[in-house]
Amino acid sequence: MLEYFAIAISLFFAMNIGASGAAASMGVAYGAGAIKKAWQALLLCAIGVYSGAVLGGGEVVKTISSGIMPQEYITVKVVIIILISATSSLFFANLLGIPLSTSEVTVGAVVGVGIAYKVLFVNSLLVIISFWVIVPLVAFVIALVCGKLLYKLQNTGLLKDRPILTVLLVLAGFFEAFSAGMNNVANAVGPLVGAGMMDVTTGIVLGGAFVAIGALLLGKRVLETNGKKIVRFQKAEGILISSTGALLVGVSSIFGLPVPLTQVTSSSIIGMGMAKNGKQIFHKHIVKKIICIWVVSPIFSLVISYFLVQLFLEKDLYAIILNGSIIVGTLGVISLMRTMREEEQSIYDAGEGI
Repeated sequence: MLEYFAIAISLFFAMNIGASGAAASMGVAYGAGAIKKAWQALLLCAIGVYSGAVLGGGEVVKTISSGIMPQEYITVKVVIIILISATSSLFFANLLGIPLSTSEVTVGAVVGVGIAYKVLFVNSLLVIISFWVIVPLVAFVIALVCGKLLYKLQNTGLLKDRPILTVLLVLAGFFEAFSAGMNNVANAVGPLVGAGMMDVTTGIVLGGAFVAIGALLLGKRVLETNGKKIVRFQKAEGILISSTGALLVGVSSIFGLPVPLTQVTSSSIIGMGMAKNGKQIFHKHIVKKIICIWVVSPIFSLVISYFLVQLFLEKDLYAIILNGSIIVGTLGVISLMRTMREEEQSIYDAGEGI
């Protein structure tokens, strides 16, 4: 019975990943008018996500299932705790209007369990965390350098709106959805694989299918929102932004590294904005928001999973009281972040005037 419950939570989590993250990958193409109908954009997104999961999602699944803590400690009860921790983190964040990374909250939840049992692979974790910093920085630099070249070409009139740009923009969006499938399906099914409830192949096929279903059935609102936010981008700029994020996340997935696509894309947008408008585009409040999201995402789910292990499995009263206090404190930090809701478009506003 617990196994079916764990699978149900996992697949529900997968659908929400598809709705909130994967559908956004086609936002640039839809907002710029390269794809006219929302259902067409969502269908392409679903195909891209599923293809990415099946063809390239296996390595990240292995990392989530056994690369952070020993696989023998991942029982059915632990899987439920990991999934509840990650899902509840996203749920509270959505209520407060704070965007969190699904990769970060999932890794944080696994780490919380690893700390509780004192079996954490510290070196592997440090590698993952370092790439959470390195990959967005690389995205920023690529967008900055390529953006400067792009605007020089635009000034010469070589990049006028042409049909080829429309095709390339759609392909870039599809590539971004593909990379999202490679990286994000592991967040939902990795714990199931770790517990031996299914093998890697079954996990990525089933998880990829439900991420795609989530994009199709629940992704329209996200697509419309992101399409309106990024409609200011011209097609050439959208191609560069989508391609940068997709390339870096895709390469990271090949090496089994779960990375935050949202922050990679945000860094690309900031780099693009700086390429055109200079340092004034590098607003301090944007940097603070990215850092807050980066720190709070994994810590919140880590604390919840550690707390649940101590409460239901270890029954350690001291740890329960201590972690209860930490959870309250973390909620306080997230509540403070709520004051930044009026800046919810600030990441895209970093490209204002682009």
